[in-house]
Amino acid sequence: MQHRPLIGVIACERQVEGEPAQAVKHRYLEAVERFAKAVPIIIPTNQSEDNAAEIVLRLDALLLTGSGSNIEPSRYGSAKPAQAPTDRGRGLFGHALIRAAVDAGKPVFGICRGLQEINVALGGTLRDLRESDLAQVHHAPADADLDDTFAHGHQVDVVAGSMLQRFSGSETLAVNSVHYQAIDRLAEGLAVNATGPEGVVEAISATGTAAPVFAVQWHPEWRPEGRPHDLAFWNYLGEVARADYLPAAQSEMPVRRPS
Repeated sequence: MQHRPLIGVIACERQVEGEPAQAVKHRYLEAVERFAKAVPIIIPTNQSEDNAAEIVLRLDALLLTGSGSNIEPSRYGSAKPAQAPTDRGRGLFGHALIRAAVDAGKPVFGICRGLQEINVALGGTLRDLRESDLAQVHHAPADADLDDTFAHGHQVDVVAGSMLQRFSGSETLAVNSVHYQAIDRLAEGLAVNATGPEGVVEAISATGTAAPVFAVQWHPEWRPEGRPHDLAFWNYLGEVARADYLPAAQSEMPVRRPS
């Protein structure tokens, strides 16, 4: 029987019936099971950072999901107030998980906030979009229903030879990008894989890690059956969780396929 890898899916802080809870949207779990062909393991973030290394060692890959919360500006050295609710537990524990996974040579994939978390954890900074000219390009109005929110999108240009281009086979993509923060300074060791309107970074990958680190600013979990590049995201996540990596680009550290 083929090994089904274990993919840790990071949870978010929520209120359920007035009580604090840790939750993951079902679409993420379904995509991991159906398209990555892996077993999703929900990782609560209301725990000690000291647990991160042990948790990572039990996983084959780590998935950082999107959420309705911003990363606290203080996490990347800014004194500005956050423009949306924050999730302090996820900020602290998510950072520890990313560092532990990179140090252990485990694949890390990110979605929306996950891209921002990877950039901040590795030393980059963010900027707020809500009050900028790009606000309506990158998120729908607050009163839009869910279908309209995730249908609200735009085109991104894919960097030739990037990890995204190699596993998606595309030069341009139509994406549904819904977020309030975007990369300002890219962390050292990360490369841009795609850009959207006005040069906003929409996909990144690491250039010198033992296993792939990759993230997109959009939501590939929404309707992957209808978008080949989103389906490719989940297929490739499953492959890397099984230690089957793409050949590295010339600007990246070579990564061996298992013998």
